[in-house]
Amino acid sequence: MTPTKHAEHHASGRSNWLRAAVMGANDGIVSTAALIVGVAAASTTRDPIVVAAIAGVIAGAASMAVGEYVSVAAAKDAQDADLRLERRELAEDAEGELRELAAIYEARGVTPVTAMAVARELHAADALAAHAQDELGITEALSARPSEAALASAASFAAGGSVPLVAVLLAPFGSILFAVGAATTVALLVLGILSAVAGGAHRGRAVGRILVGGLLAMLVTFAGGALLGT
Repeated sequence: MTPTKHAEHHASGRSNWLRAAVMGANDGIVSTAALIVGVAAASTTRDPIVVAAIAGVIAGAASMAVGEYVSVAAAKDAQDADLRLERRELAEDAEGELRELAAIYEARGVTPVTAMAVARELHAADALAAHAQDELGITEALSARPSEAALASAASFAAGGSVPLVAVLLAPFGSILFAVGAATTVALLVLGILSAVAGGAHRGRAVGRILVGGLLAMLVTFAGGALLGT
């Protein structure tokens, strides 16, 4: 009897771009909104607020892209170094690496005979891939992709930062703080829900940590701007 096949979609397969996108969008919303309220608290005209908001979105997107690329590239370098070491060990002592792989399966509860049989089959198919996954923890879903992370961070920061920026452009000068606060709150709520759905997480926790952190950042920056303004 042939088993029924069904598609399974696991959230871990989206971990690379999801982490970068959520962090970028959250940072875009929060940092741009905080920058706006900080400058607004110390300004008596609209122009400095608009200039600061636009500059903040552009600079933030560029900074996120570079920072994410550098950090993920460093992680990729470490993964590549581990793979080179494993490749060399397989070439120098294939039998020892085979026993090491079997021992990993035994530690998970597989009987010695079955563990060795599985290890031999995997070695015959692709020894390096087997050790990368089961010894090093490097899988396709969790492998580092610097360019993907950089693009996701930059695009999501710009998208997030555009929310308080549009609020500034559309709101009357006397209502800028209220408009930015309201737009930011809604944006953070939506981001929390979307990140929870995409990551398969609890919606309340995802929304709570994003919303509370963002509003606290705005309050702190507003207080700083108000002090500088006086």
